[in-house]
Amino acid sequence: MTDADIPGMTRIAVTVISRARQTRVERLADGGFRVAVTAPAHEGRANAAVIDALAEYFRVPRSGVRIVRGLTTRRKVVEVADR
Repeated sequence: MTDADIPGMTRIAVTVISRARQTRVERLADGGFRVAVTAPAHEGRANAAVIDALAEYFRVPRSGVRIVRGLTTRRKVVEVADR
């Protein structure tokens, strides 16, 4: 079983904008997401803010969101638990 085969999880492509004026999540026409967070991309603060924003957007617990790929880049692959 690979990571992609985990039941109950959906993978999404996310582009992150750190140090934004406000936190927001936008769904893009290609099916991906753009997440703007106020936190800086320093010591994992932006990644933590992205997880918080996506958990709120999808109405799942924070533990139901995890960054699978792209911890140090703006473009990430994130798994979100199905509701």
